Amino acid sequence: MKPDPDDPDLPLARLFQTWPASAGVFLERRMLCPGCPIAPFHTVIEACAEYGLDESEFRRALRLAVMP
Repeated sequence: MKPDPDDPDLPLARLFQTWPASAGVFLERRMLCPGCPIAPFHTVIEACAEYGLDESEFRRALRLAVMP
């Protein structure tokens, strides 16, 4: 079963594996999460907090990138 990109517990590594286009959303914001060794353990919530980004806005951009 495919994971839900809005799942707050979804590890970033799984997000990138399932939806490769999601990496672009991170890279556009100069986030180093794609390729980071911590990606299997961090979530979007933690990444947004680490980079000081608005999670709601970030998730909107992420949904646009991964949903058909």
